[in-house]
Amino acid sequence: MTAKGSSADGARQRWSSRFAFLMATIGAAVGLGNLWRFPFQTGENGGAAFVLIYLLCVVFIAYPILIGEIAIGRRKGLSALGSIRELAKEAGHASFWAIAGLIGIAASYLVLTTYSVVAGQILSFSFMSFMGVFAEREPDASLPLYSGVYPLLWFSLFLGLTMLVVARGLQSGIERLVTTLMPVFFFMLAGLSVYALATGAAGEAIDYLFAPRFSELSPEVVLAALGQAFYSVAVGTAGMITYGAYLDKKESIALNSAYIAGADTLVAIVSGLMIFPIVFSSAISPDAGMGLIFDTLPAVFMSMPAGSVVGGLFYFLAFIAALTSSIIMLLVAVVLVEEWLGLKRLPAVLLLGAIAWIAGAAGLSVEGLAETIDYIAGSILLPLAALLGAVFAGWIVPRAMMRDELHNASEYTFRFWRFFIRYFAPVAVSITLLLGLDARFNFGLNAFIAGLTGS
Repeated sequence: MTAKGSSADGARQRWSSRFAFLMATIGAAVGLGNLWRFPFQTGENGGAAFVLIYLLCVVFIAYPILIGEIAIGRRKGLSALGSIRELAKEAGHASFWAIAGLIGIAASYLVLTTYSVVAGQILSFSFMSFMGVFAEREPDASLPLYSGVYPLLWFSLFLGLTMLVVARGLQSGIERLVTTLMPVFFFMLAGLSVYALATGAAGEAIDYLFAPRFSELSPEVVLAALGQAFYSVAVGTAGMITYGAYLDKKESIALNSAYIAGADTLVAIVSGLMIFPIVFSSAISPDAGMGLIFDTLPAVFMSMPAGSVVGGLFYFLAFIAALTSSIIMLLVAVVLVEEWLGLKRLPAVLLLGAIAWIAGAAGLSVEGLAETIDYIAGSILLPLAALLGAVFAGWIVPRAMMRDELHNASEYTFRFWRFFIRYFAPVAVSITLLLGLDARFNFGLNAFIAGLTGS
């Protein structure tokens, strides 16, 4: 199989500025995993002890993989599959390693089909809150625009917006959107967090997030923190390889990766400072789980001063995060189709968008299908792609090639990266992959670990 042409949009194009690159990559990393998954994972795993382990995992696992993925993309300037394939050939190895890029692309595209459904629901919640629907809702009553055919319509609207941005290309579409919406996102996040801390239980929230209770540490907490760090920074998705293909050679990959990982982590922490003061002031259990954002918070917003506005802003904030992440999920597949089938941008977007819509609509209609897709993509394909990518960057690509891409980094930084990408990251990601499989098929690994630790 050979590429029929280069990407129409352009591995030949470049980001117009570092700011544009950072807004795009931070937008790709910052998503519902920060505003939705991080708070409920923190709540279910005891608070500050989980946060501390999460921070360590970001620094020593996610950050090295992120550097490697961006370096691979910039080295060859192609799709994730094309970049890995050509770099393997340059290094004198089999093109088989391109499977790592293909797995990451497949994972991102599968996630898009279910992620867009959830994001559409979030957009509908923003609309309903601004319109005062939450304030008029009777306890335990179903929400209008959230049942029947409406979820399909909101999903279609969100996916259509994603397709529109990707179809407009790198600078007219993606750059224009992220450089506008990401500053708005940060401003709104800061404002809502200040509001929550001023009107909610700020002391309890800060203590819960930043005062570790090490007695609550367990293998389950450590593994949950590892998984959150892994998914939060968007490694294994092929997205950072794809965005890295547009990065100018003079840019420092290590420094920019630090900005990306740091900003993503900061957003997660600030999201906790936004949500937990509200949770504690409303006497809600912090381990309310995945239903927190949809089932619990609407009623809480209803009871707050200017709750309809606050709720609308909160859900619009989540919508922005979802949109900037969904763009790269579609783009990785579009660039591959352009590169290998020779399609132009618009036909590629329409083809892949139509397939994603069919899969998402089926997930809404067929019980258990969306959950199965999420499991395959999130628990198998993403960690597998990240594992193969880490091994490829650390062991297959010669040291001199990676040093050339990381020429702006100090020797100390490069050695730090090379040690963790070769030894630490593959082991940690392998554990995540195996335990994800165990959760589904019950091989007994969790019980074995619990027995070893006495928990």
